[in-house]
Amino acid sequence: MESLLLDKKLKHITNLILEKKEEFSKQKQDEDKDIQQQLEPWRGHLIQIYADSVSTNDTKNFEVLEEWGREVANLLVVLQLPLDVALEEISYYRNIIGEIIKEEAKAETFTFDAFYQVISRFNLVVDKAVHWVSKSYMTDFANKIQSARYAIDELSIPVVRITKEIGVIPLVGDLDTNRAQILMENALQHGSEYKLNWLIIDLYAVPIIDTMVADQIFKVIGALRLLGIQVVLSGIRAEIAQTMVNLGLDLADITTFSSLHQAVEYVNQAD
Repeated sequence: MESLLLDKKLKHITNLILEKKEEFSKQKQDEDKDIQQQLEPWRGHLIQIYADSVSTNDTKNFEVLEEWGREVANLLVVLQLPLDVALEEISYYRNIIGEIIKEEAKAETFTFDAFYQVISRFNLVVDKAVHWVSKSYMTDFANKIQSARYAIDELSIPVVRITKEIGVIPLVGDLDTNRAQILMENALQHGSEYKLNWLIIDLYAVPIIDTMVADQIFKVIGALRLLGIQVVLSGIRAEIAQTMVNLGLDLADITTFSSLHQAVEYVNQAD
């Protein structure tokens, strides 16, 4: 009997919170009205989850909360807002709803055990909200950074078409495994798309040529040759030439030049 009476009281608190859901979701004002409008729906969703946690001890609440965390994190990343925004919202509504629970518990003369049970369940939901939104935000943010880095790397390895059948790839900076893969993809894709006969790979702005870099370049050259595209290396500085010799690299069947304009002249005459 006491259990049923407590459940009824808890359901009353849930309904009381839900009655004020729209009011609470609009209560917190943001400087940017546009952002506020986009935040209001998930504020309402959070209040709903908080309210349900008062009267139900269902694992489904945590599943809903996990989905909510993913949605919020995605929205923050899209709006380019920091994680602090969501954590502040979680704390803000925790205080408001926690106050309602406290006042209603007083009015209904909850026992200490009953109050502890309700507030512990509520705090667990709040902690889970912090966990899921933080985890999802960091995942989304890391993915966005990775995508941006890939886009930057791709733009940093362009295939420049200088005539109808001749292209140039001016490499700048270190050539790690990731950039080497992009070099391969861009060279094959654009070489085929542009129907090139010749592709000049300029190494002048590549600071270090080691075995890994050389191996990747040779792989690109081999793949391009399978497409019928001849490759010329330019920008072979003295230190690069010396390094290649010390590494025992065989460039006998690869045409090389110290400068890009020499390579362009050679290809123009050969073409």
